[in-house]
Amino acid sequence: MTPLSILELVRVTEETDARGALDNARDLAAHAEAWGYNRIWVAEHHNMAGIASAATSIVLAHIAAGTKTIRVGAGGIMLPNHAPYIIAEQFGTLARLFPGRIDLGLGRAPGTDQMTLRALRRSPNNAENFPQDVLELQAFLAPAGPDQRIVAVPAAGTEVPLWILGSSNFGAMLAAELGLPYAFASHFAPDLLLPALEIYKSRFKPSEQLDRPYAMVGVNVIAAETDAEARRLATTQQMSFADIFKGARGLSKPPIDDIETYWGPMERAQAKQMLARSIVGSPSTVRAGLDALVRETGADELILVSDVYDHAARLRSVELIAESWGIGAG
Repeated sequence: MTPLSILELVRVTEETDARGALDNARDLAAHAEAWGYNRIWVAEHHNMAGIASAATSIVLAHIAAGTKTIRVGAGGIMLPNHAPYIIAEQFGTLARLFPGRIDLGLGRAPGTDQMTLRALRRSPNNAENFPQDVLELQAFLAPAGPDQRIVAVPAAGTEVPLWILGSSNFGAMLAAELGLPYAFASHFAPDLLLPALEIYKSRFKPSEQLDRPYAMVGVNVIAAETDAEARRLATTQQMSFADIFKGARGLSKPPIDDIETYWGPMERAQAKQMLARSIVGSPSTVRAGLDALVRETGADELILVSDVYDHAARLRSVELIAESWGIGAG
């Protein structure tokens, strides 16, 4: 059975503040652990009122402290925003606190707008150094040599597993070249999913971390008791995408009965394109969609975004997905 994992957005809603979003993420992780999910990741985003995961390593510590066995990681850290040495220190510390449970996914996008990038004191050109930065970070997480002058304490020797994240062919080529696992963001960039996976698998070079390609596919999945209820719950995410194209990012909104009353033709077309691979429906609909995705992609693992407004309904969605897939204790 293909493992299932969760990409947690740490959504701030019109009814839940940042503290509530962080505690909901921790609560979701505890439930996901009991339901048999493999890992839960959070992503680095800055200057977004509706997402509370900017200080990603701190959010991960909060989640990991509320769980016991589920893997916890970044999906991902936008490495051009940081010195690799600092990320090694942060994730090495997490690995000392929660041994054998920490993942470090790495992306090269800024995760924000250009003005905020300047506030981070980072140059847009840093992305060009991404491959070298990945290797530098990997070296700081490896055991320190006897004459090594600069050591990332307490990270040296933790060998936190690295992942390359991508929404284009670049990440696929880099992951293959470095022999690292690869996670593709088809939950918002579906068009290049199959070409990127083909590049990754065909060009993969074994490494100390990984002897064969391992690909994880991101997908939006929302489950409810009926197809109609799941489609209604999905309007929250559809409105979030429409707001991006309207230039009006904000807090997560409660679902509505008819999404066509919310977006115009342009927002509708853009959001539909980005959400094209979403799986929304009853448990049987979700199971069929997940089966088809695994068959089409040969994914080794699926990482799910279940962007539901109400926390109880989101827990139920994640539970129904697990039950439909036959994982965990139910």
